Amino acid sequence: MKIAVEGCMHGDLDTVYATIAQLERVENTKIDLLICCGDFQAVRNRKDLESLNVPPKYRHMNTFWKYYSGREVAPLPTIFIGGNHEASNYLWELYYGGWAAPNIYFLGFAGVIKFGNIRIGGLSGIYNARHYYLGHFERPPYNASDIRSVYHVREYDVHKLMQVEEPIDIFLSHDWPLGITDCGDWMELVRKKPFLRKSKAAAELLEKLKPSYWFSAHLHCKFSALVQHGDTGPLTKFLALDKCLPGRKFLQVVEIQSDPGPSEIRYDEEWLAITRKFNSVFPLTSRRADFCHIQFDIQDCRQWARTRLQTLGAKPFEFAQTSPCHETSQSLSNVHFVEHYRNPQTEAFLSFLDLPYLLDKSTESLSQSPMPISRGSCTDNSEDIPIDDVDVLEELSSIQLMHFANLVGDGSLTAEDPTWKGTFATFELEWFGSKESRGRSSGWTVGVGWGGAGGLPDKTFSGKMSIDSLANQSRASGKRQSGNSVAAFFDSIMVSCLLI
Repeated sequence: MKIAVEGCMHGDLDTVYATIAQLERVENTKIDLLICCGDFQAVRNRKDLESLNVPPKYRHMNTFWKYYSGREVAPLPTIFIGGNHEASNYLWELYYGGWAAPNIYFLGFAGVIKFGNIRIGGLSGIYNARHYYLGHFERPPYNASDIRSVYHVREYDVHKLMQVEEPIDIFLSHDWPLGITDCGDWMELVRKKPFLRKSKAAAELLEKLKPSYWFSAHLHCKFSALVQHGDTGPLTKFLALDKCLPGRKFLQVVEIQSDPGPSEIRYDEEWLAITRKFNSVFPLTSRRADFCHIQFDIQDCRQWARTRLQTLGAKPFEFAQTSPCHETSQSLSNVHFVEHYRNPQTEAFLSFLDLPYLLDKSTESLSQSPMPISRGSCTDNSEDIPIDDVDVLEELSSIQLMHFANLVGDGSLTAEDPTWKGTFATFELEWFGSKESRGRSSGWTVGVGWGGAGGLPDKTFSGKMSIDSLANQSRASGKRQSGNSVAAFFDSIMVSCLLI
């Protein structure tokens, strides 16, 4: 089976499908399936743009709406996961997975399906430690904070995927598993991408699932790696691809051996059983999922799902439009929208599994009161990758300052370093330490020009200075701390850097 893998779609379906058609003509071949690794941007209309976390100047309709409306039809089966630039209100309708448009299937926030006899799993979103253990508390319309946290990977979804025991052929994640760069040409990579944000959750899934192939995107570059699981264990071939732009490496065809089977998307028995088992603890507030109160035995769920599939079939329920289609001449004021649509596919899927529909439950309507949520600043752009490389923002990254401190401490980062000389950064710091450590580090913050005589603020503060100046001042400040190295004060601080 020949599968085309694409990195970040960014809503440009027309270009990707045209590229595949050209490849088929030139190579005289037939592609069976297209897989997209996130930032798909399934925007149906202008209202959906309000749930798309990108700067306003990048909020464009692009071309997905044509496939949603039926004006165009995807020329080959397409499977995608979510990234960190999505119409999150629409993907929430299809939390369990479903057709986003005819012949275009969303794998869900987490999911496993079969295409032919190839088993494909995926995890949508990106990892952020601050929100990982929270429930899915966000509801449209999203405020400035929730529009960013809604796509953060949650423990609940990862935990379900960790229950998978049968072999996975292909796994998809938007961001890269932590440690994956150690298994490829990382020296070449860091020359192009000096700051890499990777996922601890994805790394745990890679170690547990050991799929034959793992595809990712997010960092807008091509990178391959070969992961050996143990001394004699299986191999995972990892590939990350770029975004859809001329001259970029955004598409690759892989040929995977598989037994004959129908070239169509079908439900996976084991995943249905896992979904049924864990739906009773679906966390719909900010509270962490309580896995101690599972109602069903997995083997009972497995037998139940098997019987259900034999009775009702394994094909997903048919696509159904919910929100109005985009019309180029139509204004928002002339169209009626609601904040949440009950997608008939999701309702049918839950009925298939004999489960209740919960996605439109508001946090306030649930019996448990939400816990305080540490959401960070709504201006925290630490996880973003620029939509447009022509933009002045060349790189937007999050740095763990321990790494930066090590560069300072061992002398490899100096004011004369040509890599950093003259580079400026804006900083937003978040404090995660105890009261004692806050007080102990207050001298350091004064030393590098952040904060004031009162010590480190409770939550966040910001500043701007040149990186080379920061290196000198942080080293000098560290020397003023009695008997402690500079690195000691970086343990509990995270800085979001925007290189300009």
